Amino acid sequence: MLSRLNLRSAFRAGAPVLLLLLLLPAAALAQAWPKILEGAELERVVPQGFYFEGQSGATQMRNAAAAQLGPRRFVTAGLVDTSGYASDVRAKYQGFIVTDSPVTVGGARLPTGAYGFGFTSDGWLNVMDVGGRRVLSVRARNDDRLQRPRPLMMTDARGGVRLYSGRSFVLISSR
Repeated sequence: MLSRLNLRSAFRAGAPVLLLLLLLPAAALAQAWPKILEGAELERVVPQGFYFEGQSGATQMRNAAAAQLGPRRFVTAGLVDTSGYASDVRAKYQGFIVTDSPVTVGGARLPTGAYGFGFTSDGWLNVMDVGGRRVLSVRARNDDRLQRPRPLMMTDARGGVRLYSGRSFVLISSR
């Protein structure tokens, strides 16, 4: 009888601790994504150049961003030096988005792949395949409270990451 009581009280005392130990890694893992990459991590995943409509352009690393959306799940974006491009290409193409898993961009599904993109002056983000054909077009939102807008950046947001061009942004989230 005595050993049975000791076992019961030990279980009562240890059960909450055991439960906490089991749930803590799951909670920590759930909070780890998305992660905005910086420094060497950013340089490791962002391509040095990008091909679009028959031409290659150098990535402007100062205007590149990347986020890790989960284990081995990345999305990168960057502006490209388009000075050698034809004017009609420069008018629609500002940079690239590369995703190694399906994501949603502004609520629209974007499959795994490499794409060109351009934010328009009337508030749209157009995403094109590398041949220049439009894959999706979504309404960009404006963030008037953004303190220091940059030509391109990503920030952590509830439900994903925000991809900004100046004050215009779209939400990118994992599927």
